[in-house]
Amino acid sequence: MSTLTIASDPQDAAAAEAVEAHHTQLAGDLAGRVAMLIAAAERDPAAADRVRAELVAFCDRDLIPHAVAEEETLYPVAHDLPAARLLIDGMLAEHRRLTALVEALRKAGSAVQAATDGRALQVLFEEHLEKENTLILPLLAGSPDISLAGLLAGMHDILGHGHEHGHEHGHGHEHGEAGEAAASGGGCGGTCGCGGSDETDVPELDVRDVPHSLRHATVFGAIAAVPSGQAMILVAPHDPLPLLGQIEDRHPGAFAVEYLQRGPDAWRLLLSHR
Repeated sequence: MSTLTIASDPQDAAAAEAVEAHHTQLAGDLAGRVAMLIAAAERDPAAADRVRAELVAFCDRDLIPHAVAEEETLYPVAHDLPAARLLIDGMLAEHRRLTALVEALRKAGSAVQAATDGRALQVLFEEHLEKENTLILPLLAGSPDISLAGLLAGMHDILGHGHEHGHEHGHGHEHGEAGEAAASGGGCGGTCGCGGSDETDVPELDVRDVPHSLRHATVFGAIAAVPSGQAMILVAPHDPLPLLGQIEDRHPGAFAVEYLQRGPDAWRLLLSHR
């Protein structure tokens, strides 16, 4: 977990850790999609409209249901604790602001406005999750009268789907063969430059300053916004072989990979969606 949580029992500690892991996945996915929206707004307003629509769909599918599930399970219990009452009132107000930003994004009349709304949504969501991780979860997990694990049993919108995202934040080389295949170009040898012969027309995602825990999820969100026939450039602080293996696991054969730079301070890769 990103914070030290004193839990009343090991099951509650595990539940708090699962929630934080899902928060990391959601925040990274949102950050990657917003990064692609900002890049598209600068380059191609028509492409930005498609990225905006996909970002709204992500919010409708994942972000808003997560907030609703919290209001139905965690927040009522926390609100009964005197120490958390005002905090929960503030968190509920933030949910309303998040929903309003999603609606503003849905109705944005220009690429620039969409990018602005998307960035505001990202900042507020990250701050909101930080409060949940550092204030609400420890309070609930540490209360001897509350079973956090019991409250969250089967709540996939809060816990995430572990069988679907179990490898997202790993950084080992358990995907050796897939990573090697992706690194060699995902089947094209890394020489075809599919979807992006002119680098100036390809959006770039630099994850060197992205927190380590969010880095992979940010890339997953970004590549979800790359349509077939187009590409993105990934800038990483090291050779991202494990990440390439995870991309191949998620999208078998969908992305060709070409190394544009191999260190020493940055690795630049062209990821082309076939």
